[in-house]
Amino acid sequence: MTSRALVEMAALALVVFSVGALWVRLRREKTIESDGGATIQESISAELGRFQRQLLRILTTTDHREIGILYILFGTLAGVWGGIDAMMLRTELLTPPADIWTPETYNALFTTHGLTMLIFFVLPVFFGIANYFIPLLIGADDMAFPRVNAIGFWLLPPALLLVRMGLFVQVGGQFLGLFSPEETIRFFLSLREVGVGWTLYAPLSVQSQNPQLDLLLLGLHLSGISTTVGALNFIVTIVHERGENVTWANLDIFSWNILVTSGLALFAFPLLGSALVMLLLDRNFGTTFFAVEGGGAILWQHLFWFWGHPEVYILFLPATGLMSTILPKFVGRKLFGYRFIVYSTLGLGVLSFGVWAHHMFVTGVDPRIKASFMAVSIAIAVPSAIKVFNWLATMWEGDIRMSAPFMLCAGSISTFIIGGVTGVFLAVIPVDILYHGTYYVVGHFHLIVVGIIPFMMVAASYYWYPLMTGRWYDTRLAKFQAVLMIVGSLVTFMTLLIIGGVGLPRRQAIYPPEYQFANQIATVGAYVIGLSVLLWLYNVVVSYWRGAPVETTDPWNLKATRQFTKEWQWFESRMVAQYGLSPATPSSVRRSFDPSAEPEGLAGGVGSVIQDVSRKASAAAIGGIVGTLLMTGGLGTAVFIDVLDPASFGEIAELVGLPASPVLGSLLFLVGGTVTWPLLFLAFREFLPGRLLFERGLVFSTLIWTGFVVAFYTGQQGLGLVGYLAFGLVAHWSYGLGLTVTFQYLRSRQRAALGGGE
Repeated sequence: MTSRALVEMAALALVVFSVGALWVRLRREKTIESDGGATIQESISAELGRFQRQLLRILTTTDHREIGILYILFGTLAGVWGGIDAMMLRTELLTPPADIWTPETYNALFTTHGLTMLIFFVLPVFFGIANYFIPLLIGADDMAFPRVNAIGFWLLPPALLLVRMGLFVQVGGQFLGLFSPEETIRFFLSLREVGVGWTLYAPLSVQSQNPQLDLLLLGLHLSGISTTVGALNFIVTIVHERGENVTWANLDIFSWNILVTSGLALFAFPLLGSALVMLLLDRNFGTTFFAVEGGGAILWQHLFWFWGHPEVYILFLPATGLMSTILPKFVGRKLFGYRFIVYSTLGLGVLSFGVWAHHMFVTGVDPRIKASFMAVSIAIAVPSAIKVFNWLATMWEGDIRMSAPFMLCAGSISTFIIGGVTGVFLAVIPVDILYHGTYYVVGHFHLIVVGIIPFMMVAASYYWYPLMTGRWYDTRLAKFQAVLMIVGSLVTFMTLLIIGGVGLPRRQAIYPPEYQFANQIATVGAYVIGLSVLLWLYNVVVSYWRGAPVETTDPWNLKATRQFTKEWQWFESRMVAQYGLSPATPSSVRRSFDPSAEPEGLAGGVGSVIQDVSRKASAAAIGGIVGTLLMTGGLGTAVFIDVLDPASFGEIAELVGLPASPVLGSLLFLVGGTVTWPLLFLAFREFLPGRLLFERGLVFSTLIWTGFVVAFYTGQQGLGLVGYLAFGLVAHWSYGLGLTVTFQYLRSRQRAALGGGE
């Protein structure tokens, strides 16, 4: 078998060395050559002196922007490391037998992958972004406690080293083994990466003889202290350091999300720390917190998931804050429903502490308690859906700018909808019991955590790159990289959803041969994600030295849409002061939306009657296709989980004189959704209630749904009936939104082509 430790260390070293070498090379190209007046020795001394000064400054800095960059660099390194774990996992799954790594190594890989990505990648990067921008966004000079801020960061590197110490020791042992007999280096060979799973379930974690597990627990505890310290600092900063003109009513949405995230972390991480100490005591001092004679293994699961589920939202909420911040900038329209997004964020924060037991539906928890947790778990979809609807409504009526940040935002919304809807299934007890130990859970979870968190991190790096560096990145490469990341994620995790749906168990290095092709597809998708990450690294490093300098104080033309927010105002003042630039003046300013001033007609009353009719027909066809595709996903899922009988579609075929074939009926149903319903909507939309087009679309699709549930009802009872109604409604709302958002987009394009504009 291949040595996992050597391969992983070599891969990580190669990435770090390549980035470092690229950085040094670009820096040398930009450095003015000596005129020969200094000797080589003097040059080396000067360079070493400069390096020492910079190192001392980095180690002692309390500036919020520099600490923010340190957080981002640390989190990026951890993310690359955890990503290498993922690539090695997927490589093993290229073939059914465990012929690359042993099953024990496979277990260690998914353990360290999960812990590294969840603890040391996501939150440090978000804390870094927040460190850099929150004081700028709220008009503060710095964080409330700058020295505590520095301490919070510097606790993280030793924490990561403790958690991943086994890899270093193992590599060191293999090196020493070349010169020393095995008995003299026994310690180095006994310390191995932990393979009990990232949930560290008792009793396996209590009984494991691997001493690395103790170091891992200490490292996690240290990271928890770091997170708690950072969360406290953010709360105090946002509450007390806001500028005089920054109120709760106009606080930016990213700061709102970081505030709620910090509140969650403040309650969740001390509990995790307590549970880790209890586990350490059980392992080393014979206590019985998680033994049968004490609280039992189920106690660990309660404590772990009481932290673990809020942790999902601790990771997720900052990403939604970035989405709500960045998306409006690239659709030229202010965020729709600011207050509702704030309320939904607060709602998610509260509800996230009430759903932990849905991770334990397969345990012996009282069925009545399970039912209550099922209800809350389903309810948490409501605030999540509010965010999605507000993002879609923000794009509606927008002037979309097809940049890399927007592409990542749109991709994130798509993957989040799929991941969120598939998560609703798992909130239902029978479905969760069926899919709990399968790749379905892996696909659902990763569509959310990969589909929105890294996407929004990358989008933020592009959006704020001119502000942070004073240069432009390679925009063409960025768009290509964004497409790769979106496509790779969909290919990988949709495939996992499917193979999990048909029953392939997760966390197994060996699997049945019939799943090989699907696993190979998923692995190719994972490699595409890895390639996109490397391209992003290359772009941001090279552009730092070679990117075109920013020569305006408003790089994204935000003044034209009245979105020139405080961090950009800070940027403008710096550019004016340092480089003597004049403040940018937009050529035009977008008017505020006024529904009563909107002209009638799909094309806004522009053009002749014939042109208008042809535009309506083509828009109806395109909108119908988009809406029908979205609806097909919802109805297909309902058929897949057996709450909708496909045989009922056969009656449609009978109505037009064809055989009662479900296939023919489904085709007729899709044709109706593509042609008939869009035309009816266009004909009657003036008479439907609702102020905006998409509101009328929701009303229209709800009316269609009432007819659908009557026409296709086949005697479902109980949960089956609930699922039938719910998924039918979600599918029809998707149809209505897809239809109307497409109409609105086409309308804006047509008006622009005909010489309209804002």
